[in-house]
Amino acid sequence: MHHHIRSGMPSRDLGTRGWSKPWSDDAGGACVEAKKLHDGRVALRQSTDPDGPALVFTTHEMTRFLAGVKAGDADFLC
Repeated sequence: MHHHIRSGMPSRDLGTRGWSKPWSDDAGGACVEAKKLHDGRVALRQSTDPDGPALVFTTHEMTRFLAGVKAGDADFLC
C-alpha cells in the first residue's frame, strides 16, 4: 500500500486480502465489505464493485457510528 489512504480512493489500492462481509442482504446480492487497516482505520466498500471507491473511517468515527446504531440512532433508515 504505497498510496496515501483516503476516503474515496479505489478499493483495489487497499489490497485484496483482509476484506470481510459482516453485513449482507438476504438475497445474496450486494454486501458491505469491511477491512481493518494497519493504522486502525476501517475501510468499507460495496461487494458488487470491489474496484470501486472505499469509504475510510477513523477508529473514533467507526466507534461513534456503531454506538449510534446500537442506541437506535439509525432506526429511521429501516
